[in-house]
Parts: sequence; structure tokens; C-alpha cells
Amino acid sequence: MPMPPPPDLSSLSLADVARLAGERRLPPVASWNPAHCGHSDMRIARDGTWFHQGSPIGRAAMVRLFSTILRREDDGRHVLVTPVEKLDIDVEDAPFVAVEMKVEGEGVDADIAFRLNTGDLVPAGPHHAIRFEERGDGPHPYLHVRDGLEALIARALYYDLAALALDNGSDPPGIWSGGAFFPIAPQ
Repeated sequence: MPMPPPPDLSSLSLADVARLAGERRLPPVASWNPAHCGHSDMRIARDGTWFHQGSPIGRAAMVRLFSTILRREDDGRHVLVTPVEKLDIDVEDAPFVAVEMKVEGEGVDADIAFRLNTGDLVPAGPHHAIRFEERGDGPHPYLHVRDGLEALIARALYYDLAALALDNGSDPPGIWSGGAFFPIAPQ
């Protein structure tokens, strides 16, 4: 059965986003423990582009499908897992990229949801934390997606988050979402 196209974040309320995220059924990859079979010849670039044997995967539905069987191992490796095989996949930064953001409310009452490059919707909050990592080329903001998998928050959205943090007057500067506070300075 083909995967449905991703929903349009701008047309949804954050209550709709939370409902859709809760209804999403993913394969139970955490419970699958097949033998390791090698490398998948796949890689996820820093910008979220998926490659197979050096060529970009152009079908968005295929990327969405592969993303549902992605798992992060305890040693930090990323693998594609089915009930019968486990294959390594190279990930340059994070396996997902948050490409769109919607905010409702202000300050401590704010709720923020993100749409990922795979079409997944993720409401930020206690179970989907936002964190910031400082590197030589500047801050790198991340959103926890599931089971150790993260999304790099696109640079344009980072600037929107920084503006929210400065506008809400918190000390230290940070973002509220779903009742949780996320400081924008790396901890």
C-alpha cells in the first residue's frame, strides 16, 4: 500500500498535529533483532537527502518508507531493520531535518510543532526535546524524534526559535513548548 502524502502543517492546529503524531503507527523496530547483514550502501546527507549507491533517492514515498525502519543502536550507529535483516546506513549528522515550524501561544503557554523532511509531524515538548549543540561553525539545534533519533532543525527555523527565545524574556533565553523549557545555549 502506498504511503499517503505528508500533511500540510500550515492547515493544521497543534491539537491536530498531536493527534496525528499519536495515531502514527510505526513498525516495532526496537523489538526486531535479526543478524547484522552488512551495509545498505545508503547514506543520509546533512541536508536530509537520502542516497543509495551514491545517487539521491528521488521518490519521497520511498524515503518515508525507509525512515520508518530506521533505528539508532546503543553504540550510536544507524541501521535499517526488518524482522529478517539489519543493515548499516551512514548518517552525516541527523537522520531527519525539521523543515517547517508552527507556533501557537506565547511564553510558557507556547506549543511548537515541526514537520520533518519525511513529512512526519513532531510536537516539541517533554517527549520531544529541543537541544542546542555548539560547534566551530555555530549552534546546531536538534529535535528528539523517537528512540534516540533526532532531526537537525533547519537554519531558518533556528533563527525563528532564537527570536522566540529573546521575545519571551526568559533567563536564560530559551523556548517553551508543551510545558517544557529548552534553553538555547548548549548545556
